[in-house]
Amino acid sequence: MTTSTLFARVTHLGRVTLEPLEVDRDAETLHTWVTHPRAVYWGMQAASLEEVREAYADIVADPHHDAWLGRVDGEPAFLAETYDPAHGELADAYDVLDGDIGMHVLVAPTDQPRSGFTSAVFRTVMELCFDDPRHRRVVVEPDVRNDRIAVLNAAAGFRVEREVRLAGKTAALSTCTRDQFARSEMVRGRATDGDDPRVASEHLTPEAMQVAHRFLVAKALAEFSHERLLVPEPVGHDHQVTIGDARYRFHARRYELEHWVVEPWSVTRDVGGEPAELDALAFIAEHAEVLGIPDALLPTYLEEISSTLASAAWKYVHATLSSADLVDADFQAIEAAMTEGHPAFVANNGRIGFSASEYASYAPEAGRPFAVVWLAVRRTKAHLSLGEGIDEEALYAGELDAATRARFDAELRGLDLDPDDYLLMPAHPWQWQHKLAITFAPDIARRDIVCLGHSADRYRAQQSIRTFFNADRPERHYVKTALSIQNMGFMRGLSPRYMRATPAINDWVAGLLEEDDELRNCGFGVLRERAAIGYTGDAYHRLGAPSAYTKMLAALWRESPVPQVAAGERLATMASLLHRDRDGRHLVSELIAASAVSPRDWVASYLRAYVRPVVHCLHRYELAFMPHGENLILVLQDHVPTRVLMKDIGEEIAVMGDLLLPAEVERVRAAVPDRVKPLAVLTDVFDGFLRFLAGILAEDRLLGEDEFWSLVAGTIVEHQAAHPELADAFARIDLFAAEFDHSCLNRLQLRDTRQMVDLSDQAESLIFAGTLVNPIARFAP
Repeated sequence: MTTSTLFARVTHLGRVTLEPLEVDRDAETLHTWVTHPRAVYWGMQAASLEEVREAYADIVADPHHDAWLGRVDGEPAFLAETYDPAHGELADAYDVLDGDIGMHVLVAPTDQPRSGFTSAVFRTVMELCFDDPRHRRVVVEPDVRNDRIAVLNAAAGFRVEREVRLAGKTAALSTCTRDQFARSEMVRGRATDGDDPRVASEHLTPEAMQVAHRFLVAKALAEFSHERLLVPEPVGHDHQVTIGDARYRFHARRYELEHWVVEPWSVTRDVGGEPAELDALAFIAEHAEVLGIPDALLPTYLEEISSTLASAAWKYVHATLSSADLVDADFQAIEAAMTEGHPAFVANNGRIGFSASEYASYAPEAGRPFAVVWLAVRRTKAHLSLGEGIDEEALYAGELDAATRARFDAELRGLDLDPDDYLLMPAHPWQWQHKLAITFAPDIARRDIVCLGHSADRYRAQQSIRTFFNADRPERHYVKTALSIQNMGFMRGLSPRYMRATPAINDWVAGLLEEDDELRNCGFGVLRERAAIGYTGDAYHRLGAPSAYTKMLAALWRESPVPQVAAGERLATMASLLHRDRDGRHLVSELIAASAVSPRDWVASYLRAYVRPVVHCLHRYELAFMPHGENLILVLQDHVPTRVLMKDIGEEIAVMGDLLLPAEVERVRAAVPDRVKPLAVLTDVFDGFLRFLAGILAEDRLLGEDEFWSLVAGTIVEHQAAHPELADAFARIDLFAAEFDHSCLNRLQLRDTRQMVDLSDQAESLIFAGTLVNPIARFAP
């Protein structure tokens, strides 16, 4: 375990931090604390130094128990312990629930007490507990005689469940859920730290930012070299890039598809021959001309880089789960733990528009549940599209409890409005506060839009930011809403007009898959977007031209994967296969180690679940998906991927041939030349995802790249052997071609850092950089 700061927050007392306890370093300090008369309830009054050392060495070695040293402004100030109640004395004392975490706190004795000190410490430890998205409830068992801790527990939202007899004491078993803590006096009282402006920057420490700069510069060197914007020169066993008087030197390995793996800790920079700090902003500014960034747009791109750095620093400070922890973690814990963002884009965590506090509330890595805002929109000025087998009443009844529906109806009737005249639409809280309540003010005043209040259910943001998973009722639909923030070169709006056909398109794709024996045998499925709603009664739509303003008020409902999981199966975003924790360990390597199969067999199973169905759809139907990591959900059994579920069907599919389509689905047809069709796999699958995975497996010495790409080729060859009737399609859409066009995502973003492509209007603008050698060409049948 690392000994650097694991968790930090700024309080009115100063900067409070938590770090893993180091027994040899901290034993004397602990001995002083636990044997002090004020620590009588800690139960170690007569312990010797060696006994304290041994006790905490045992705790540190216990996989189910952790000890943390707390500091205030760098000075040791308190001790915290967290533990799994299912593996201790409490296991026999109460019914342990999934998501429970036990906690102890000991504040250092002092002769100079400070007002609010203990509360600030206690709140920080509670936030550490809930920073792990797997933890739903904190459990404590203080001695019933400890009146001071009872007051503190009550202020934090704890409720006493009952008295239990434990070794050496009668304990007041008490529990506190996330909601209870959030509503507690400690969090919401007058003396909270929420108004302290320093809280917004508590994660921006020198250590965290230095790591963020280093990793982002390494990524920039790798991806800009991949896109041939930079040309590293070999220097002995290293490489270097020189621009003006700045020189970057680094150790790297180059794999198939011109994939560069740059070792972050090897990167050095000198300017004018003198060593200089790594600085991602300076790197971009130095290379702006080479990268092709227009002068007028350079500040915009630097802002996205700065925001990406801030996000990386936040993740570094708050990353409590290792890759090993994630092996058995649940679906949403894995989702929140992702740190990389898009693997190819350098500026990939912009979130331009979120304030610092909004980032902590709504960013997927924060993992914090929140309520969405529900609106009523006048039926004559909006449109609700519904998929097969679902009507309006069934949709709303499935998403809203009867009490919530009654509350919404009462809200409308209180304004002398008829609920039957309105459709119900969810909106992101940020969107309501920052855009809708202002930009649509006349519509609200006319009662064409009515705010009904918050949802009863809480949701959690997914990696796509504007898609939310129902945390309270996981079987209910995902909700996806317009969100007018800029991220990765896109304004994340949704077009009501474009989305009208979304449910019909999803039903058509789902029907295609259900009737195809090959796809059923692969277990390939889609999460259908069952309903879409958009408001078009505003002045911006009356202009007749699409703009960011016509994409501010729309939403859709997508199936949850939870009801589709069988016993023994679990879910994980495919993006997690590229995840590495703060210590540099990759989740995919941990999954392979935890499985009962060899790396080769693990990868073969994954490729059959992922690559084979995507290839089949391309050759049989000329149907292309956007199958990148965030758009696929893996279904794992015994830590091995066995099937996948595709999402984002309405926005990101294309039929590239003359397949007969229903009229309402015709929108997805794309007229492209035959030479472009293989790119649906060669670019989007091989270059867009598999090159990163191949590099990780090679770096971790689990599978050489030759063996990896031979498995990819073998997966395609097996499919071709099983479908001789598609021989013409195999020849015409040749996945074994010697080379293919090298399309470059960063070049696209760098050309216009404000809005690189408007996907909702299907505008296409790809920038190519010559060709790439196809890594499976040498394995052609």
